[in-house]
Amino acid sequence: MNRRIEAVSGDITAETTDVVVNAANTKLARGGGVCGAIFAGAGPGLAEACTALGGCTTGDAVATPGFGLQARWVVHAVGPRWSGGDQGEPELLASAYRRSLEVAGELGASSIAFPAISTGIYGYPLEAATAIAVAACRETPDPHIELVRFVCFDAATLRSYQDALSLD
Repeated sequence: MNRRIEAVSGDITAETTDVVVNAANTKLARGGGVCGAIFAGAGPGLAEACTALGGCTTGDAVATPGFGLQARWVVHAVGPRWSGGDQGEPELLASAYRRSLEVAGELGASSIAFPAISTGIYGYPLEAATAIAVAACRETPDPHIELVRFVCFDAATLRSYQDALSLD
């Protein structure tokens, strides 16, 4: 597998990758942060498509068209809320990244952009979350996905991903 994995500073709604990942909630409803920005950028069709899907369980991912975004698809990944780390959070977070890659691969995508899933309002500690994200994206086999981009909203998140990516 010859996959490029990188971290950049930017606005995930402006990404030109085949897929952008939404840090979704289980109801696939418009939220704040990354989720709210993706819904705003995609337009009203996204809310209708999410309602039609009927939800998504924690650790899973589902896809919709990208509507008004430059990305062709949005993969909605539901990460866990942080509850101290002993409620299966690491496994659920890794699963959200793996399932995102699997769903993107099923769509025929070759590139995907991720936000820092669960690190906002869900309270997952940044360094632990980035280590899980990078490991899951390195270890999940999919011959279709050639580029994984972590799109970081702020300098601390970018540093955390750069640190995690520098480890072998």
